[in-house]
Amino acid sequence: MPFVVIGKDKACGELRRRHRAAHLEFIAARQAPIIYAGPLLEDGAMIGSLFVFDLPDRAALDAHLSEDPYFREAIFKTVEIYESKWMVPEREPGFLAAEAEKARAAGG
Repeated sequence: MPFVVIGKDKACGELRRRHRAAHLEFIAARQAPIIYAGPLLEDGAMIGSLFVFDLPDRAALDAHLSEDPYFREAIFKTVEIYESKWMVPEREPGFLAAEAEKARAAGG
């Protein structure tokens, strides 16, 4: 199941800088469940992080995050977590056409 995780840094980004090397080493060794991840930027400065994970359930996500130095060291002022659905790019040919047909049948 895809999960979107958005973390916004605490003021000034000092915690991010302090724990960035450990976070990158952690991520480098555990890339398999990550669909996409990267920093959130504002005027070129890192202000947070965006992660999209493909994990079986919320418990697996929580376990993964609990080991990540950014989450373990609480560098984020806010963290938002959402379940998602993989739509694009299609994992199976014809998936989007089938979804469109379902929406049309439902009156959408």
